[in-house]
Amino acid sequence: MGKFINPFTDVGFKRIFGQEFSKPVLIAFLNGLLKDERCIVDVKFLDKEQVRITDSDRSLIYDIYCETDTGEHIIVEMQNKFQPYFKQRSIYYLSRSIVEQGERGSEWNYDIKAVYLVAFLNFKLTDISNEFRSDVALMDMKRLTVFSDKVRLIYLQLPYFTKEADDCKNTFERIIYALKHMDILQRMPWAAQDAVFKRLSEIAEVSSLDKEERRQYDESLRHYRDTLVVMEGQFMEGEAKGRAEGRAEGRAEGRAEGRAEGRAEGEHKGRMDIARNLKAMGLSIDDIVKASGLTADEVAAL
Repeated sequence: MGKFINPFTDVGFKRIFGQEFSKPVLIAFLNGLLKDERCIVDVKFLDKEQVRITDSDRSLIYDIYCETDTGEHIIVEMQNKFQPYFKQRSIYYLSRSIVEQGERGSEWNYDIKAVYLVAFLNFKLTDISNEFRSDVALMDMKRLTVFSDKVRLIYLQLPYFTKEADDCKNTFERIIYALKHMDILQRMPWAAQDAVFKRLSEIAEVSSLDKEERRQYDESLRHYRDTLVVMEGQFMEGEAKGRAEGRAEGRAEGRAEGRAEGRAEGEHKGRMDIARNLKAMGLSIDDIVKASGLTADEVAAL
């Protein structure tokens, strides 16, 4: 057990970003994220029921809903598990937050507040970009100008954040660094110089959890680890299945040519299964090509 909680668990994420005593960390993060756009003084947490399609679809997805002092709605989300339709899903949840602002009666004139969805992705979502941060807004495609500032999606792909502690130049980058390395840190960097990181250290120390919080954290950590093991097992199973089918097809032919063709077909199917699993885990097409031996076109068609 590390000194600090794992922020990629349900309990860890909500403890760091979703409680009253963690507000300074959340506000510092949002102000760093929206620097020169918004200056957030306070937030309040919104208790909203989430729509779920199935439990498995949200097995490693955690949400924090909050509202700024000027009325903007912000959804901060952590997703650990690749989901093929994540972009569509994020648009759906952002849209729901807009619709819920509607008021009955003729007096309301569609005075909606801006809604931001900030998604931490603990994997690579290659159909967004190959960069750490991607900002999406409504735009006029001809003039390349912002059409409305009421909708904003910000995707933070943590695998692409590779800065070391000494390379982090501002509070936002330092928070990202701390989150990414928290479960292996022996001390919280910058805690002596910055009140935000002192608070983060106090919040995130495992020793600061009471008995019930520790029980809940241990359970969420077990669930997090079990899910990752299942994902790895599915990858290994697909790889083994492809090899076995190749050998079986080769034996059934009973001829050298048949065996060769069977092996080739089985190996190709095995590579296809491997590539399909790697793609589901968010690896880039280039990386999948190198790992599987398939062509870029074959990978893109999966």
